[in-house]
Amino acid sequence: MLIDKIKQFPLGYSEVYYQNKKYGVSRSEFNQGKSIKLYAKELAGDDFISLNIYSTSTAEILKPCEMPEHKVIDFINNFRPII
Repeated sequence: MLIDKIKQFPLGYSEVYYQNKKYGVSRSEFNQGKSIKLYAKELAGDDFISLNIYSTSTAEILKPCEMPEHKVIDFINNFRPII
């Protein structure tokens, strides 16, 4: 499930690698974790990822913000935590 991958980002601010670039990521939860906002900004450039995801009793609803859905999904599936 996509929402489980998104919950791998800690609440608040963290940093990850994506496509060999460093991103600052902010994750917020609302409605007991059923609504999540994620915003990631490339730290040495101008790329960003922005999304909301909603979990209902029957589905996950992904809402990318002003970008293609495939870009958001690729980021979620391919980021690497900074250890």
